Amino acid sequence: MTERRYNYLFKDMELVLKREVFTDESTIGKLTIDGVQECWVLEDKDRGLIDTMPLAEIVATKVYGKTCIPYGRYEIDWTMSARFKKMMPILLNVPGYSGIRIHVGNTDKDSLGCLLPCSKYSKNLGIASTIATSKLYEKIARAKKKGQKIYITITK
Repeated sequence: MTERRYNYLFKDMELVLKREVFTDESTIGKLTIDGVQECWVLEDKDRGLIDTMPLAEIVATKVYGKTCIPYGRYEIDWTMSARFKKMMPILLNVPGYSGIRIHVGNTDKDSLGCLLPCSKYSKNLGIASTIATSKLYEKIARAKKKGQKIYITITK
């Protein structure tokens, strides 16, 4: 079976992160995969960035390590992280950001713009992040192994 034919057998994996809870320190959103709720995600503070803004405006508005990534749609790849020394999901082509990963963490201080899956949450705190991240990694790794493309759309 050719690679081209193989990819037609599997539809792309679609993740949607709907940001729902906003504080002065963090943002919490509901993550779904192909329409089914997967987990919650803790991020840095939402400053209203959108991927269609001019890059200069994104850079001027962003506070390093304290701003979630712009709303928009991004492809996710599965690569080796030099920092974490393991295979992990990375969001590609996020304007004004680099190295945006999905990884374990409990507060906005763990984020630096990254997405932190959690099973539950309370104000500014992600709970059971290791469990939620592990389950999400299994699904993403399986999809990549099958040759699927993975996308995440971040909405409000």
